[in-house]
Amino acid sequence: MSVKAISAPKMNIRTMVGMGILTAIVIVLQALASQIKFGPFSITLVLAPIIIGAAMYGWKAGAWLGFAFGGMVLLSGDAAAFMQINAVGTVITVLTKGILAGLAAGSVYQLIAKKNKLAAVITAGVVCPVVNTGIFILGCYAFFLDTVRSWGAASNYSNATAYIFLGMIGVNFLVELGINLALSTVIVRILNQVQKPTTAAV
Repeated sequence: MSVKAISAPKMNIRTMVGMGILTAIVIVLQALASQIKFGPFSITLVLAPIIIGAAMYGWKAGAWLGFAFGGMVLLSGDAAAFMQINAVGTVITVLTKGILAGLAAGSVYQLIAKKNKLAAVITAGVVCPVVNTGIFILGCYAFFLDTVRSWGAASNYSNATAYIFLGMIGVNFLVELGINLALSTVIVRILNQVQKPTTAAV
């Protein structure tokens, strides 16, 4: 039997175990993050494990971890204010932003990693919160604009756009981006350790 034939099942099991661990980390971190708020909404702490999973196992893994993140946001009640307004719009927005954030992080990493792994991680670390926040903004305009406008007026903002960018996502986005950038070198070290080539015995 060839070395390749022996190693393939082991790699499948390793991937399943790794994805299981990362999925659990995403769930736990999101449960904790739902208690930490800057302004009216909680910050997102799960983007780093999503980036790690996307880098290790590809964009499909990133999309799955993003889905797990979105599902946990819905289950934790972190989107309860929006669920009361438009449940379908909330589910679509929350799941889409998580899935696309993970997918985008994995795709960007794969494009850049062969040239420079640190640059790939940094770029993925920027793209992931940008996509996550960008889809949230689109969801606000598509499903919740009237409500957001009233929230902004109650908080003395001149219009819905000002409230979305300054009152809802401003500090949160910067914190999430800062966490990802601060962890970039740590993520590279993790990837270097996990992705070290191993010699299989014949």
